[in-house]
Amino acid sequence: MSNNPASQRQVVRRAQRWVVKVGSSLVTNEGRGIDPEAIAVWAAQIAGLRAQGREVVLVSSGAIAEGMKRLGWLNRPHEIHELQAAAAVGQMGLAQAYESGFSRWNLKTAQILLTHEDIADRRRYLNARSTISTLLGYGVIPIINENDTVVTDEIKLGDNDTLAAMVTNLIEADVLVILTDQAGLFTADPRHDPGATLIAWGKAADSAFEAMAGGAGTGIGKGGMATKVRAAQRAARSGAATVIASGREHEILSRLAAGESLGTCLVAELAPIAARKQWLADQLQTRGVITLDEGAVRVLLEQGKSLLPIGVTQIHGEFERGDLVSCQSPQGHEIARGLVNYGASDARRIVRRPSAEIESILGFVEEPELIHRDNLIVLGRG
Repeated sequence: MSNNPASQRQVVRRAQRWVVKVGSSLVTNEGRGIDPEAIAVWAAQIAGLRAQGREVVLVSSGAIAEGMKRLGWLNRPHEIHELQAAAAVGQMGLAQAYESGFSRWNLKTAQILLTHEDIADRRRYLNARSTISTLLGYGVIPIINENDTVVTDEIKLGDNDTLAAMVTNLIEADVLVILTDQAGLFTADPRHDPGATLIAWGKAADSAFEAMAGGAGTGIGKGGMATKVRAAQRAARSGAATVIASGREHEILSRLAAGESLGTCLVAELAPIAARKQWLADQLQTRGVITLDEGAVRVLLEQGKSLLPIGVTQIHGEFERGDLVSCQSPQGHEIARGLVNYGASDARRIVRRPSAEIESILGFVEEPELIHRDNLIVLGRG
């Protein structure tokens, strides 16, 4: 990867799938409840990205602040059940505001509430991934927030930065844009050090950035710069670049899409596909074995296509949808491994059958492939 900052900005300019995270202070009148005018501004900018053919997922804070306003609370509560109540009330206002803002551009929105457990559990992970991908395919703008109404642990500052990075990994986005009330990452805290300078770009894995990022954020927002740097590190695991920039900048998203240098751009070591393939290759434990016929072996080795049920002869072991399985030749040599779209019991019922028959056999269709090529890495010829 080039060390030229200008070329790093081209990564953002060329990005087709974006995850955009807006902080509470950017949508809630500095904590006084949802700001419809601010929502309208974000809707207009995202509509501009959609007009360019880009896909956008929005991760938005603001539910608790809106709930506090509706409940007449002046101070953020500390009790978990009160935070949950505020989030439940506020989600209604947040959804209404975004629905109204995007409707002006004839864009539909969908609300998705996630917890970290939804991402950690492989089945729920794949279900969330499929839902978001389907929505994007229909041109819908998914509005995602932490499901604060059901979390059992303390609602930690910075969760939506982490959530945005997890969503970036989930849908294999090209870029994560974290918009905040700061201009980006500085060499020191600019509020206390007049010599602090903005870091225009760097590698997300550089440990020095996390050390530079200390300090808490605003009393309204969810944490400081450190959470954003850690989010960039997480997003880099799937090859995504991260831009940390000020949401106060005029037309920030449009300008980033045009390749303008704004805020801090932290890039990944590997391109998205290479990063995912490396993750698959590095996994030591597989949950089962799928034996292929010679035709399927050739398709995987020579054509790089997905694995279809018709090319499978046997299923060994017990595994669930989303588990990592080993793909072996008829001679028992491992030639590939990947994330399976069907659990072992369902997979056994569809082996040697064409994909068009999956629904009639199982009563449903998760995917036409047993393992999609994006979730499969070829290890060798065995």
